[in-house]
Amino acid sequence: MSDALEDGRRFRVLNVINDFSRECLAAVVDTSIGGARAACELDKIAELRGYPCMVVSDNGT
Repeated sequence: MSDALEDGRRFRVLNVINDFSRECLAAVVDTSIGGARAACELDKIAELRGYPCMVVSDNGT
């Protein structure tokens, strides 16, 4: 399986997971996800569920 689109561009996935319930709160896919975009997506989730006590980040390989 490749981590690139058909035209060769790479893509990124921002998965927001509740570690306690293992619920996926968001899965954002795009060719680029900057810090401002990530913050915006997290704010959207917080509007519905409130802000978490802790955030853990894993940038993968």
